[in-house]
Amino acid sequence: MRVFATPLLSFEDESVLELIGEVRQELVRRGIGEPRRWAGGLRRMAVARAVQGSNSIEGYRASLDDVLAVVDGEAPLDATEETRQALLGYQEAMTYVLQAAQDEIQLIDEGFIKALHFMMMKYDLSKWPGRWRPGEIFVHRDDTGERVYEGPDAGDVPELIGSMLQQLELTDARPLVRAAMAHLNLVMIHPFRDGNGRMARCLQTYVLARERMIAPVFSSIEEYLGRNTPAYYEILDAVGRGSWQPENDALPWVRFCLTGHYRQAVTTLRRMQRLEDLWRRIAEIAERRRLPERVVGPLVEAAYSGRIRRATYVESVETTHGESIADLTASRDLKALVNAGLFEPVGDTKGRYYTPTDELLGARREVALAHPRRGEDDPYVIARERSQLALDLEAN
Repeated sequence: MRVFATPLLSFEDESVLELIGEVRQELVRRGIGEPRRWAGGLRRMAVARAVQGSNSIEGYRASLDDVLAVVDGEAPLDATEETRQALLGYQEAMTYVLQAAQDEIQLIDEGFIKALHFMMMKYDLSKWPGRWRPGEIFVHRDDTGERVYEGPDAGDVPELIGSMLQQLELTDARPLVRAAMAHLNLVMIHPFRDGNGRMARCLQTYVLARERMIAPVFSSIEEYLGRNTPAYYEILDAVGRGSWQPENDALPWVRFCLTGHYRQAVTTLRRMQRLEDLWRRIAEIAERRRLPERVVGPLVEAAYSGRIRRATYVESVETTHGESIADLTASRDLKALVNAGLFEPVGDTKGRYYTPTDELLGARREVALAHPRRGEDDPYVIARERSQLALDLEAN
C-alpha cells in the first residue's frame, strides 16, 4: 500500500543540509564525542531534554530536575505519578534506541516497532502497549475538542507499516530526510491506540542515531519539537489535511525538520561553549575551597537544573568524572558543599534535596552574559543569502 513519498529536494534544501553538516562538524571539532569532563554532563542533559520535550507535547510536563530524577530511577519531587510513568517509559525506550543503534545488524521491522511501543506504554495496559489499534482513531485539538485528523482503517495498519519500513530501508534519501519521512508516515498511519506521536519522534531519533553522524543523543530534535509544539502541530495538520492522504506533498514537513535540525545543532554548539566556560569557573570555585575535583560536575548540574539530590549527585559524579562513589562518600561530599556555602539543604533526610547558592548562580549568570542567547536563525534565509553572495562574487 502507498505511504507518503519522499519528496525531491531543491538546490536550497541541499544547501540547508550542508549548513547542518557544517554545524555538526564544528560540534565534532569542539569535542562533543570525546571523553571530556564537561561532555558527560552535556550528554546527560541532552537525554533529559529529549525525554522532557517529547513528553511535554503530549501534556506530560516536568521540570528538568524531575526528568533527571526519573532517568536516575528516583521519584520526582513535583511531577504526578502518571507523568513519572510516562517519562520513565519514554526514557527506557530512548535508552533502548541509543543502544540498538550501535548494533549493525539490528533491523527495523514490525517486531521492533511493537517492542518500542510496549516499553513506552506498558504502564497502562488500557493503551494496548505493543499492539496495533483495534479500530478507527481520531486526533482532537486539546483546547477546542475539534477533530483534526482521522487515521486510516485499522485493517490497513499492518500493510501500511510494512510499506513504511520498506521505504525506510530502500530509499537512497539523505539520513535526515529518511528519518523525517519515518516520523511522518508513522504519525499519519497512527497505528497504536495511544502514544503515536512519541513513537514517531523516538523512531526518528533511532534512524538518525544508527547513521552515527555525531554522538547519537545529539541527533535528536525532540527538544526542539517540544519548544515549538504549536508549529509542529500546524505543519502536521497542513500536510495531513484531516485524514490519511499519502498523495499529499511531504516537502513542507521535511523542510520543517531540516530547520529543526539546524536550530538544535546551533543550540547544542552554544550550550557547549557555555558549559565549558561554566565548568571552568566552578572548578576554580571548588579549587579555592580545596574540594575534591569530583564535585565539579554535580555543582554544574545543580547550577543548571536548580537542585540536586543525593542519588542524582552520585549519578552525576559517575557521568562527568567516570568515578563510582559510595552513598557514604556522597553524603560527606554534600555536607562539605553545604559547609562551603555552595549548596543549601531543603527538606528532611528522606526527601532532602540541595539548591545552589548565590555563588553558583552568580557564575551561571556571568556565563549567560558572556554567551548571550540569540534568536533562532532560519537556515533557508542563510542558504539564500549565501547563494546570492556567490552569484554577486561570480558577477564581479
